[in-house]
Amino acid sequence: MRKALPECQTIFILPPSRRALEDRLRNRATDSNEVIERRLRDAVGDMTHWREFDYVVVNDNFEHALDDLIRIVSGQGASLDAERPQLQPLLAGLLA
Repeated sequence: MRKALPECQTIFILPPSRRALEDRLRNRATDSNEVIERRLRDAVGDMTHWREFDYVVVNDNFEHALDDLIRIVSGQGASLDAERPQLQPLLAGLLA
């Protein structure tokens, strides 16, 4: 993506916890247990790439996450930088 559009801004969306991610997948009731288990395993690997993005949004509340996305798109998302220290405890739990 960066090679094709070097000026693009990238956004990684994280769940607030692994438990919340699992609950969301199960509550959708669209996938089998096997598919959900695979998706949960894959999610940990996917989340290790968060540093490759410019911004990180934590989807703890849909309206709040949407507001964060709007701030980023409108150029006011500096506080949502991917390297912000506040993300460290969350990432430690997600990637453990």
